[in-house]
Amino acid sequence: MSSGTGAAAQASSGSWSAFLKSIASFNGDLSSLTAPPFILSSQSLTEFSSYWATHPPVFTAPAAESDPAKRAVLVLKWFLSTLKHQYASRSEQFGNEKKPLNPFLGELFLGTWSDEAGETTLISEQVSHHPPATAYCIRNDKTGVKLEGYNAQKATFKSTIIVKQIGHAVLTVPIQSGGKEQLEHYLITLPSLHIEGLIFGAPFVELDGSSYISSSSGYTARIDYSGKGWLSGKKNSVVGTLYPTGKEKEVLYNVTGQWTKEFEIYEGPAKKNSLATKVASYDAVGTAQTELNVVGIDAQYPLESRRAWAKVAKAIQAGDMDTVSIEKGKIEQAQRDLRNKERAEERTWERRYFSAVPAEDQVLKQLGEAAGVPLNGDQDKTGGLWRFDAEKAAKVATQKLSADQLQEIEKEVLGQ
Repeated sequence: MSSGTGAAAQASSGSWSAFLKSIASFNGDLSSLTAPPFILSSQSLTEFSSYWATHPPVFTAPAAESDPAKRAVLVLKWFLSTLKHQYASRSEQFGNEKKPLNPFLGELFLGTWSDEAGETTLISEQVSHHPPATAYCIRNDKTGVKLEGYNAQKATFKSTIIVKQIGHAVLTVPIQSGGKEQLEHYLITLPSLHIEGLIFGAPFVELDGSSYISSSSGYTARIDYSGKGWLSGKKNSVVGTLYPTGKEKEVLYNVTGQWTKEFEIYEGPAKKNSLATKVASYDAVGTAQTELNVVGIDAQYPLESRRAWAKVAKAIQAGDMDTVSIEKGKIEQAQRDLRNKERAEERTWERRYFSAVPAEDQVLKQLGEAAGVPLNGDQDKTGGLWRFDAEKAAKVATQKLSADQLQEIEKEVLGQ
């Protein structure tokens, strides 16, 4: 190793140690802390919504199943299939978990998947900045299967970084019943997580606690997460059960395995696994994901994530932290100026694709208790109870803006 390389390694080690000391002594939400340069990601949190549908054929499979219990199992299988890409893909790609860019209010991330499931579209939007929250809608055109939801995170330190995910998702599956189409809903909660590997400077995500999927067809899935302990257990372990809602001991199906590798689904309760019938399995490593198609930066709307953060992302990848600071500062200052202007004019930022539900949400009213989601959707912690607004989306689809108008948006919102 050259002396220059050794000096760089020592500097990184020193920065990491200083960062660990800063989070250990910090009270409150860790998201406001500045991470060391080598752990910064050039990807914004708005892009994370795409991890819900890296396998559109698995996402849409429930629509083709006529039996409601088996449909609920397919939904459970799909949900578990998303975990590897949501929580482990970055540490596998980079060798450690990177800190994503904090989205600005109004930031967008749009894309489509095209494969044997047809075309599946993604709309992701930062709908709140204080508190920060991202809303998303994913829809498959052929089947009508739709996922919408929103999430926020609160990070604290207690011997490690602990992240509580706030928010929920609603999966809607069109089904045929009595010759008529009906909409079946699944209310999905999010697991908690913590960051392992901090002391070694190679952080990665481990899930913990429990999450739930409750359906309007009368079934609930409970998923329990655990990791490798000092004496036993495996990394990224998952155990799940599916049962009639309110009858947790009457297990119809159970799941066991590792969400980063492979899991298996059996009929009956877990204690009968040796004799149980395996009904499905999923190889998280061997199943190829469908690539998300995103239009080129020059063709994007000014507030789309990769266009808005292009200069920052390029500087991060080049290791040019001075430029990172300058370009991030332009966006942050423009955002402060815009919020001040809105307050002076007594108006608020108009979300492009989503609206906060002012009244009671019917899905939460029906399924919230079984899934452990309050009727207000924790909107006090996410800036609102957010739902996709089809009317807004239709207006956007027909909107034609001139080059001057687009440039004005870029200047006012991003300081570009």
